[in-house]
Formats: sequence, C-alpha cells, structure tokens
Amino acid sequence: MTFSLALVGRPNVGKSTLFNRLVGKRLALVDDRPGVTRDLREGEGRLGDLRFTVIDTAGLEEATDESLEGRMRKLTERAVAEADVCLFMLDARAGVTPTDELFAGILRKGAKNVLLAANKAEGSAADAGIFEAYGLGLGEPIRLSAEHGEGMSDLHAALMPLADAYAERAAREAPETDVTLPDELEEDGEDFDAPNPRAAITAARPLQVAVVGRPNAGKSTLVNKILGEDRLLTGPEAGITRDAISLRIDWKDVPMRVFDTAGMRRKAKVVEKLEKLSVGDGLRAVKFAEVVVILLDAEIPFESQDLRIADLAEREGRAVVVAVNKWDVEEDRQGKLAELKEAFERLLPQLRGAPLVTVSAKTGRGLDRLHDAILKAHDVWNRRVPTSRLNQWLSAMTEAHPPPAPGGRRIRLRYMTQAKTRPPGFVLMCSRPEALNDSYRRYLVNGLRTDFDMPGTPIRLFVRGQGDQNPYKNRTKSTPSRLRKHLGKGPAGGY
Repeated sequence: MTFSLALVGRPNVGKSTLFNRLVGKRLALVDDRPGVTRDLREGEGRLGDLRFTVIDTAGLEEATDESLEGRMRKLTERAVAEADVCLFMLDARAGVTPTDELFAGILRKGAKNVLLAANKAEGSAADAGIFEAYGLGLGEPIRLSAEHGEGMSDLHAALMPLADAYAERAAREAPETDVTLPDELEEDGEDFDAPNPRAAITAARPLQVAVVGRPNAGKSTLVNKILGEDRLLTGPEAGITRDAISLRIDWKDVPMRVFDTAGMRRKAKVVEKLEKLSVGDGLRAVKFAEVVVILLDAEIPFESQDLRIADLAEREGRAVVVAVNKWDVEEDRQGKLAELKEAFERLLPQLRGAPLVTVSAKTGRGLDRLHDAILKAHDVWNRRVPTSRLNQWLSAMTEAHPPPAPGGRRIRLRYMTQAKTRPPGFVLMCSRPEALNDSYRRYLVNGLRTDFDMPGTPIRLFVRGQGDQNPYKNRTKSTPSRLRKHLGKGPAGGY
C-alpha cells in the first residue's frame, strides 16, 4: 500500500458506496438515510494498477460539542489529518451547500492533498451542481457515479501522480534490514526443530477475533483500550456501532485482526432495516472469526440474548472466551464471581470449561488475562490428538461405561480417529451408529474435553457404521471352481 485515501463529505453523498466499489466487496453498510456510517472503516482499495488504503468516514457534521455528531466529526477530522489524500465528495444533484463550503475551508487548511469529486453525476440533472463545485477552489471536480461505476478512469488519472510521489517516498524512507542467518542462531543454541504453537499466526494470517454482545456492553470501549487509542466511536448511547469494523493490531507481539460488531438485540425487537443490516454484519464477523469474545455486562450478565449469542458461536464451531465487563464498579467481586461461574456452568453446558475473564474496558484492568485466554482458546481449537492415544482412551471409556445394548445387542465401538481441527472433529466407527443414543455421545464428548484438555471449545463427534460385512452375503450359492475342477464336470449333486 503506497498511500491512504480518505473519503470525506456530508452525510449521504455516497462515500460508503464508493468505498465498497474500491475494495470490491460490500463491506460498508449502505442505506438511503443519512448518517449510516459512524466509525472509520479501512480497506484495501484497488483501482486499475493502483493499490492503496481507502478509509470510509462518517458524514461531516457542523456539531463541535460532545454530542454523538460532535464525536463523529472529531473522528473524521483525525482521518483527514492522517490520510495522505482526501477525496472530498459532493452530491452533484443537490449542488454545493453552505455545509460543503464550510468543510472545503477545513480541508484546505488541514489536509495534505485534496481531490474534489462530484458524485451521483449520471445524467444532465447533475450539470448545474458540477459547475457550482468549481467555486470551492479545490480544482476541477471529478465526475463520478459510485453506484454505477462511472468516472473511475478519471479518478485513477487524478490519483496516479500522487501515488507515484508516495511510492518514491516509501522507497526512499524504507529502512535497511539485517537478515539473521541460521548459523548465527545455532551458535546461540536455538533449536530449529522445536514446535512453535503460534506458527499458524503470522502477519499475513493474523488471529481473527470477534467481540460480540448486547448493545452498550462496552465492546468498542474494550477494543479502543486494546488499541491504546480512541479509534472507535464510543459513548453512553446504546447502538452507536453499526458496521462490523476490523482492525489490525499487534497485541503483545501477536498479530490479530479484531472485529468490533454492532450490539445484537433479540430478533423480535430488530424491526428496522438498518439494524437488521448491522446485526447481519456482526453475524458474518462471527463466521469469519477464529475466537469469539462474548462481552457481558457485569450488572446484568447471562440474559437470554447473551445465551443466544454464545449458542450461535458454538454452532458455528468457533473458540469462545466469555468476558465480563464493568468489573471496576462491582463491589462484592468474590461473591459475584462465584455466582457467574455457577450460572455459566448451568446455562452454557455446551461451552463447559471455556475461559471466563473479568475485565474493565474503561480502566484496562484484566486485559492481560483476556489476551492469555484468547491464545489458549485458539490453541485448544487447533489441538490434534494422535489416533493411538484416542483408541487407548476409547477402550478405557468403554470398560468404565459400556455402550448401550438396544434390543439385547451390544453396540461395538471399533475405533476412533480425529478427522479435523478448528474445531476438533472426531469420527467414531461402530456397529450400529443409528442406535447410539445422545447421552452416550455426550459421555464421550465430555470425556474428550476432560481427558485431552480441550475446555470450552466446540467438539464435533461423527458416528459412522462399520458392521461385519460377509463378502458372500449377496452371492448365490455355487460350488467353488477349484472343487468343480477336482470333482469333474458331471451333473450337479452326485458322482
């Protein structure tokens, strides 16, 4: 990525639509109503041969106080100051408004490079607005239609000289790198054959973590505290976050991609189209994640919606960590913790043994424990058990508790093997799989969880049949060829 491009402008001028077109995916929520986008969303933009970081920002508001609109404006102003290029977007059909003129002055003072784009410019109805845009003093406006993809070549031509300048700067400022040779490491006693439990987590493939929960549980505040900066919009209002925002961080030298999701209310209460889109965006984040952090409110933990979210993560096969937020305001912490653990074991038996961590997103207390719990859950999620150990364990389990014998015929468990990880999946071969009841399957799954140290992670048990098959079962009775040859070719049944 040679440079960063921030899309700025009034609400509902088409910034998120252009963002989706540049990244080639429907990442940002798009709706007819203004003010849908609230947080800064980053993506990898592609335009012809150009590769850059594109930033979708909230619509510029005139509010400057601590209201929600004022906080949104501060985030956008920070993006303007940090971005290499700002694309100031207007609604060509609406023309230049007094708000556009105000923010054009702000961009002239605070932005490094400004390009002017007149969006929704398809058709002759936009001609008047394009002519008005010349009066802003930001150069010739680029005529665009983000929805229909018109004007992308003109945008490419405007970005090309800026991209070349930033590419030269990146090459000029690139630091020299020293490569450590293997011989040097061997002299220091490094063992190259030693297994690395974090080998799968690299900068190219970071650990995917989704933070989910009910509205106003403190998800965005928690992610901001992990980042060490106010990157996400927060406040006392419930439902501030709408998009599932992904952020790349190195948390204690572990590359991670953290998804901050919108609060999920009960399905019956979600009636507006925009909230449905937000919840759907959060559900997709759960499906893409490897570890799901379910954030609870210490004052009202384990409500029915929390249980539904936890059940969703388990059904999707994701590693789960339960974090209880707002622990800094809890008075009877020991009693509350015992109550939480008892409720967890009782209400979420499918996640028995999953990490339960108390945190304070406001003060940062407990983040070290949360970090360790995420890595442990990821390790368990990737765990593999050798087949020999599995079958020794299976023999001991069947001796301690023999399988059922429906109809007086004992089900024979032949062998077990692990077919997959992420989450761990096991295949059990037995004589009559359809007769093996759920209680015995739970007995085996709980045993796997306990004896092989796989707490909390979803475990999949697939039962397959392998009965005694007689190779001559469906063949007609006949005299073997060797016997016929020895007896001669006389009539069947005698000499």
